[in-house]
Amino acid sequence: MKIAIVHDWLTGMRGGEKCLEVFCRLFPEADLFTLLHIPGSVSPIIENRRIHTSFLQSFPLIEKKYRYYLPLMPWAIESLDLKGYDLILSSSHCVAKGIRPPPGALHISYCHTPMRYVWDQYDQYFNRQESDKLVSKAMQILAPRLRRWDVRSSRRVDWFIANSKHVQKRIQKHYNRPSEVIYPPVDAGFYSPHKEDPDGPEYLVVSAFAPYKRVDLAVEAFNELGYPLTVVGQGQMEDQLRASGGPGIRFTGWQSDEEIRSHYSRCRAFIFCGEEDFGITPLEAQAMGKPVIAYARGGVLETVVPDRESWRPETEIPEEKTRQPTGVFFYEQTPSALIQAIKHFESIRDQFDPSAIRKHAVSFNVDIFSDRIQQYIEDQLKGVS
Repeated sequence: MKIAIVHDWLTGMRGGEKCLEVFCRLFPEADLFTLLHIPGSVSPIIENRRIHTSFLQSFPLIEKKYRYYLPLMPWAIESLDLKGYDLILSSSHCVAKGIRPPPGALHISYCHTPMRYVWDQYDQYFNRQESDKLVSKAMQILAPRLRRWDVRSSRRVDWFIANSKHVQKRIQKHYNRPSEVIYPPVDAGFYSPHKEDPDGPEYLVVSAFAPYKRVDLAVEAFNELGYPLTVVGQGQMEDQLRASGGPGIRFTGWQSDEEIRSHYSRCRAFIFCGEEDFGITPLEAQAMGKPVIAYARGGVLETVVPDRESWRPETEIPEEKTRQPTGVFFYEQTPSALIQAIKHFESIRDQFDPSAIRKHAVSFNVDIFSDRIQQYIEDQLKGVS
């Protein structure tokens, strides 16, 4: 059986790329197709694939400005030639699931989200006050076309896998398609606490600096509180965030997995202000035994167990699960709501048991993800044999 793996782009190691690593391990002989690849930006197991890129690879400034080519991405993904492949496994948060499978091929799509740039997070990327006016105006014209393409191309997928119940609902809403939920993996073996590292006074953010991540909330809240905050990451809002950070906020840039693990090990708690489709970093922090202070929307509702006082019925977490909390929720994306959550966390810190927090995270371990993906694909192949 000839297998092709399709991923939107290879520009860094984030949650989607950690899923991609597992796909590469499961199918070591598979070819990898992507819109563009920045050499050295992903892990060796991905870099060592036979990587096929689209015509976007040769475009000017593609490494830093690839999102500006969003209107061309449907055309680019459709241009990739998958003739002769029997199984297509796409890992998609943008256009990868829109690949044109050859006749007779089975296409399974692991969907991190329907194209976020034109659906749920359109305003955060192209709000007139936050983005270039010309870009904003162009997207008003182009977004409806991209949405139509996104829905139409979803019919090229035989089976959808959603990375969370949150995304499962969005797949049903936008594509009118059912899906199976298989949660992304956390490497609980790598992210394992070191007893010799005591908790420090610093809180921690690990994030790309994209608008929807709302790192600005953390910066503003910690400026007001005066508590120390370490921010690991980089991205399009970096200059703005660094300029607004006070003396207690330390920006490190992006760092290696080993360095990030060290930050997790020493932090007081992990701060998560965005609404994510799933969100792998809160699980990494919990695997290190660290509590999470999170905005109660999106994937964290399925990965963080709040304390009793910050649990609300609309989070759909059974009340009995709050007996061993792994974090604190806040319900408004405002600095004041985050400040209140941090102060609440400080008042109940002794309720958090690092071993219980880690035990919860281990239920999302990478071997569980790998086994479930492999079994799902085998089941679908049996259905067409």
